[in-house]
Amino acid sequence: MNQQEIEKLVKKAIKGNRKAYGILIEEYETYLYKTAFLYVKNEQDALDAVQNCVMKGMIAIDRLRKPAFFKTWLTKILINCIYREKEKQAPILSLEECQEKTMEASSLYIEERIDLYEAIDLLRPFYKMVIVLYYFSDMKIKEIACIMDIPEGTVKGYLSRAKKELKKKLTEESYYEERKSI
Repeated sequence: MNQQEIEKLVKKAIKGNRKAYGILIEEYETYLYKTAFLYVKNEQDALDAVQNCVMKGMIAIDRLRKPAFFKTWLTKILINCIYREKEKQAPILSLEECQEKTMEASSLYIEERIDLYEAIDLLRPFYKMVIVLYYFSDMKIKEIACIMDIPEGTVKGYLSRAKKELKKKLTEESYYEERKSI
């Protein structure tokens, strides 16, 4: 489906046409699932996030001002759904438990080889978001800026720093693996 057809359907959906909204969701369902899965790393949680996103999008579609940004708008809803769900699931830890978890994580970090996805998970949330949206969802800097409500220059800065952090994390891991095998 080309951009003009999508925009026509979005305009119909904004006016209350649920069938048009359903067609749009069918068009983006794979994209939404892949994006959600990159964040939650679990099929069921990804499906739940997509379902919540679709419902919230259907309720709020009449507030979308620019039909050309439907995908960006929907992505923003999806990411907000994911973060809200993670906040609900986050256990409250005491300071001692938090320190123990940190020690365990750092020892695992040194002892076991991590792959790219695990390294991305270690990034700060806004760095992770920029990496996932840019490299895995093929979004443009302008779209990411719109989703995150920050200037394009800030997105570029986050992207640059995130890549440096990833490189550092992956290089450190390779170094430790080489030292371990000696």
